[in-house]
Parts: sequence; structure tokens; C-alpha cells
Amino acid sequence: MDDRKRRFEEAALPHLDAAYNLARWLTRNDHDAEDVVQEAFLRAYRYFDGLRSGESRPWLLAIVRNTCFTWLRANRPAEISGGLETGMEGAELADFDANPEELASIHFNRVTLNEAISALPAAFREVLILRELEDLSYRDISRIVEVPIGTVMSRLSRARRLLQQSLRVITRARVPGVHK
Repeated sequence: MDDRKRRFEEAALPHLDAAYNLARWLTRNDHDAEDVVQEAFLRAYRYFDGLRSGESRPWLLAIVRNTCFTWLRANRPAEISGGLETGMEGAELADFDANPEELASIHFNRVTLNEAISALPAAFREVLILRELEDLSYRDISRIVEVPIGTVMSRLSRARRLLQQSLRVITRARVPGVHK
């Protein structure tokens, strides 16, 4: 294996799960996310020489994000046209020592949260995923989405508000007797 390929693998492969997670949330489809991540990794390898040391995660996620939006523009333009107008992943049910009612509640909450996040416009969904699920700093998110930190903060605030509203609506629709 040549040195460039080895260095690329060392820099990029540890972030494969984060890359897929971001692509999955932006495309809302497993197979599309796989395609996007594959294309993003090809792009990343092509431009690997431009990477500054120690910053591979935000650099790679920026490429994944840009690849996602390129893919969305080509395949689902309606999803990104109005983007600004309008934590439980990975927890396995078997990890809990709970009764069937508690397990059903956990599953309901996970499904509801996933549905509410998926309903967010892409611009809000991406900052929420990068901050809350990928635990990136505002500075890194700012570099990834190519907007000022203040814009990241305002989008994140708005994403949280929209998520809260969406959760209320979904819960009201699914749980009889909930009218708040």
C-alpha cells in the first residue's frame, strides 16, 4: 500500500460512521446515504493533499455534506429549495432491563424522535445532527456548513424549536388524550 493511501485511510476511516450518519440523516435513506458516502470518500481521496493535519473529521464531514447537497439537488430538489423557511440512536433495546411496557415506550420515543428529526428542513437537520449526534463544536459546524458561527447557533436554536413543535404534533396525533 502506498503512503498516501495509508495516510488517507488513517485520517478518514475512523470517521466513516459519522460520515454515514450525516448522509443518512440528510438523504433520509440508507441506500442513498451509502452512495453519497462512497462518492464523498472518492472526493476526499482526490483532494486529500489539501487536508491540514489534525482536522480530518470536520474536513471529511464537510465533503460528505457538500456531496449530500449535490446529490439532493440532482435527485430531490424540492427537499432543499425551502430549507430555511419553515440522541437516542445506537441505544439497543436489549441493553435495558425493562418490562415490555417500558420497551414499547422506548421504541415509541425513538421512532417519534427519528420521525421528527427527519421532518426538519435540511439546513436545520444538518446542524442538529452535527451538534447533538456527532458532538461537533460550533466552530467545526461553521466550517462544515460554510456559515458564520452565529448562523450555526441560530439554526441550531430554530432546529430545536421546530423539533419540539414537531414532537408535540406527532405525540398529539399518536397518543389519545394528549392535548397540550
